[in-house]
Amino acid sequence: MKKTFLSLALLLITFAGFSQNWNTNFNIAKELASKENKKIVLVFQGSDWCAPCIKLDKEIWSTQEFKNYADKNFVMLKADFPRKKKNKLSEEEKKSNQQLMEKYNTRGYFPFVAVLDKSGNVLGNTGYKKMSPKEYISLLSSF
Repeated sequence: MKKTFLSLALLLITFAGFSQNWNTNFNIAKELASKENKKIVLVFQGSDWCAPCIKLDKEIWSTQEFKNYADKNFVMLKADFPRKKKNKLSEEEKKSNQQLMEKYNTRGYFPFVAVLDKSGNVLGNTGYKKMSPKEYISLLSSF
């Protein structure tokens, strides 16, 4: 039993080191940003249908360079709008994402990236751009 638990714990720790720490709750993201004095990067995406969203994930969000920087400097908040049944969100998360859309992405662009201060005020925004992770980090940090 101990070996199983230890193996599972090591697997989770290893996996956590390689995954982006995404939040899906705006209030929790604001609390973390205040507590850790970080900006919030709010990402509107269609994870299973939006080609530029998928590219942004692959070319920026999933890179180790971005993950390392974001972990120290940003609170990452995702508002996903999937279309496939298998990726269906809870009603609560759908409602929350829709409220974020009405406030921060009124034109309904995908992907849309808003950089917010710890109180939720917009500092700047962007979308998919063909850039290196270093350049994208520089862009987000400039807001």
